[in-house]
Amino acid sequence: MGEARAAPAAKLFIAMLIAQDGRDKIDELDRMLIDAFGPIDQVSPIWPFEFTDYYADEMGAELSRRIVSFETPFDPADLAKAKLTANALEETFARRHRPTGRGRIVNLDAGYLTLGQIVLATTKSYSHRIYLHDGIWAEVTLRFHKGGYEKWPWTYPDYAEGRYNSFWLEMRDKLKQQTPERSSDL
Repeated sequence: MGEARAAPAAKLFIAMLIAQDGRDKIDELDRMLIDAFGPIDQVSPIWPFEFTDYYADEMGAELSRRIVSFETPFDPADLAKAKLTANALEETFARRHRPTGRGRIVNLDAGYLTLGQIVLATTKSYSHRIYLHDGIWAEVTLRFHKGGYEKWPWTYPDYAEGRYNSFWLEMRDKLKQQTPERSSDL
């Protein structure tokens, strides 16, 4: 019989899509994220998001992608809670900056990185997603294999394209520094 063990060390991240009218509000958004999740330890570049027009009706055109990770070690069992918190922050931010009900100004996706995978939380069920609780599912979006990140057939196009991979590798290195006792796991 296998022996139950603690979850692997993880780093929480928030991948955000930012509307044009939200770009000048990133500092405020970061303060909200810090209040909710603790100190930010890594910030990605801001990339143009041109992979789909799925969000255009709600958020407008010319969205940007930005990812931040957090200093405090993250328990993967708390992913649903992190996603629900992110959803509440989206709503608060929208009420503050789009009070006429024109939709979100930012989309916040909670996820975590371990030495072997990148997992995203979502409110949408699908065949490859596992239900967590309170209306939240999880999906392994990328896996770490032979020194790099590999996509799956279901991986979102912007994650699959590889433009974020150097950021993921930096985050993975930070995780290894923060948890040297576990860095030999993968």
